[in-house]
Amino acid sequence: MCGIAGQFVLDGGEADAALIAAMAERLAHRGPDGEGSFCSGPVGLAHRRLAIIDLSDEGRQPMANEDGSIWVVFNGEIYNYRELRGELQAAGHSFFSATDTEVILHAYEEWGRDCLQRFNGMWAFAIWDGRRRELFCARDRLGIKPFYYTVVGVSFLFASEIKALRAHPDAGKRPNDRMLLTFLAWGVADHTPETMYDGIFQLPPAHRLLVTEKGVGDPERYWDFEMNPTPRGVGVDDEAAARELRNLLTDAVRLRLRSDVPVGTCLSGGIDSSTVTAIINHLLRAESPESVGDRQKTFSVCFEDERFDESSYIDTVVAATGVENRRTTPGTDGLWEDIERLLYMQDEPFASLSIYAQYCVMRLAQDEVKVVLDGQGADEQLGGYIAYLVPYIRTLLGHGEILAALREIIGSLRLHSSFFWWAFRQVLVRSERRDLLLGSPPEVLRYAGTLDEVLKREITVSNLPLLLHWEDRNSMAFSIEARVPFLDYRVVEYLASLPLDQKIRHGITKYVLRSAIRGLVADAVRCRTDKMGFVTPEEVWMRGELAPRVLELFSSPEFLRRPYWDAERVLRNYRKFLAGKSAYSTEFWRIACAELWLRGFEQAQLDVAT
Repeated sequence: MCGIAGQFVLDGGEADAALIAAMAERLAHRGPDGEGSFCSGPVGLAHRRLAIIDLSDEGRQPMANEDGSIWVVFNGEIYNYRELRGELQAAGHSFFSATDTEVILHAYEEWGRDCLQRFNGMWAFAIWDGRRRELFCARDRLGIKPFYYTVVGVSFLFASEIKALRAHPDAGKRPNDRMLLTFLAWGVADHTPETMYDGIFQLPPAHRLLVTEKGVGDPERYWDFEMNPTPRGVGVDDEAAARELRNLLTDAVRLRLRSDVPVGTCLSGGIDSSTVTAIINHLLRAESPESVGDRQKTFSVCFEDERFDESSYIDTVVAATGVENRRTTPGTDGLWEDIERLLYMQDEPFASLSIYAQYCVMRLAQDEVKVVLDGQGADEQLGGYIAYLVPYIRTLLGHGEILAALREIIGSLRLHSSFFWWAFRQVLVRSERRDLLLGSPPEVLRYAGTLDEVLKREITVSNLPLLLHWEDRNSMAFSIEARVPFLDYRVVEYLASLPLDQKIRHGITKYVLRSAIRGLVADAVRCRTDKMGFVTPEEVWMRGELAPRVLELFSSPEFLRRPYWDAERVLRNYRKFLAGKSAYSTEFWRIACAELWLRGFEQAQLDVAT
């Protein structure tokens, strides 16, 4: 895990070494263990190193092949690098380091751009091929690692974070109003190649990009997966499906334990992170049972308000595994102290304060580990959110499965009736709050269509990319590498191939996973249906301790002059909520966060100008 940046001067001019250095400096938090640069003719590459594999100086980047004709800067991990290294050595390649970075170089030499098909991991990299005079850029299948780019004048610029691109005075000079309005209305971001900055784009997941002196090519997809649309898998063996998933997850976790530095786990108390923790525990005990307590560290968030506290479930996992656990309790005082840095690290406004809980967990972990594993990505693949029940019932009805749909309705109401009542009220209040906005943002329908269509969209477009954005910036703010075994591409392809009733059955989400971890995770956690995740008491905070600060924001001259909202109506509506006359919805936080982000944006522009 590192930070990368670079420049390709399209008209053949010389790369700007000072610009390359300035871009790298803005990524220092991503790589405190070293830095390096390479400039030759039209190309400049920069790297900030977080040393995870091969801690020696031989792992420094930018890294070149034997004759210096190919150079790479790489952010991420190729988990199957040992296996690929053996295959490449058998083909005649020689290695001078023990890094996965060098594996990428030789894989590119051996298989060209198709090397991407061989990798199991997370990555964003740029390869300068001096023989062909072209820059080959690529991002991993699920978009775990970021890759941003822009064209300014005759320069193609790329970087791990937007702030590095903005080291150039003409990059991202204006907010992208369309993206900002869409965020305010629907709470989405990272759902298109566009960003909140006009003219700055992200390379989509599972895409590669070729840049030559002729210009910037169109991003090209190199991988995809198909969702099984079958609502009920008649004849599908439940035990076989569970066994295969458990085997795949175990191997995914095994690969992600490869590290030359300490590894920890983010433990929320839910099924997904508890599964990862339990699998790690199982693997460590098989290797060396006497030392597992010292070797497995977990990190959690807790709250004094029991409505948001997961301590009892965390305690259950800790008791069953013997892992070491550290906990943090975020509060509003800390939030307001951290908000400027949090927004700076994220580069863009964020839709929910749940991001702050994850930020605090990463800060807690920074003094003890350099790598953490967590359960990100399981909900989107396994129908884990309760809202997915509606498209599943719709899917069953569309296939004429009337009795099956009735069973799901009964099961859903039995287990989740309070959620559906809350969701119904939220639909009404959120529709009203969108009327506070000015302009016409495009409509975003997350839950439209059949369940297979919804899940495919959630994985590739609407939800998971946003969560991965948050996780990358939160972890890298504290120089930590976050690994997500549920997003091993083999797991993704397998879960996509299963019929929908392996994901939801009788109102119970994540059906096949719950079966797969029977005997591995305690039933008190495995069978729970009320998981909250790394949430914060957002509504409580916005009604209580944060209220004076939000009122000050909504009453300020800066807020009044924004073209994105009706400021006076926003203030009246918020006061109505504070008085208990209307329900809470996250639109209030989104508007407040957008205002704070716009102030930071304007200040950054002033800093560049001066």
